[in-house]
Amino acid sequence: MRLGHWNVRGLCKPGSLKIAARELARYKLDLLGVQEVRWEKRNKITAGDYIFLFYWQGNENHQLGTGFFVHH
Repeated sequence: MRLGHWNVRGLCKPGSLKIAARELARYKLDLLGVQEVRWEKRNKITAGDYIFLFYWQGNENHQLGTGFFVHH
């Protein structure tokens, strides 16, 4: 199992989740923790061969937030 951790500084731009999933596949990572996602609420989204689980615990500027990419 290959693990990783990235500080993504925001996945709020359109298409950024797909780009991140493509990079994960290129590095052959099975599980990746990401910080500074900058999304609101909790989500579970499929992106490529990955499921993205997001947990927001940030401030009113949405500067924080943690998520995980998990390979299917």
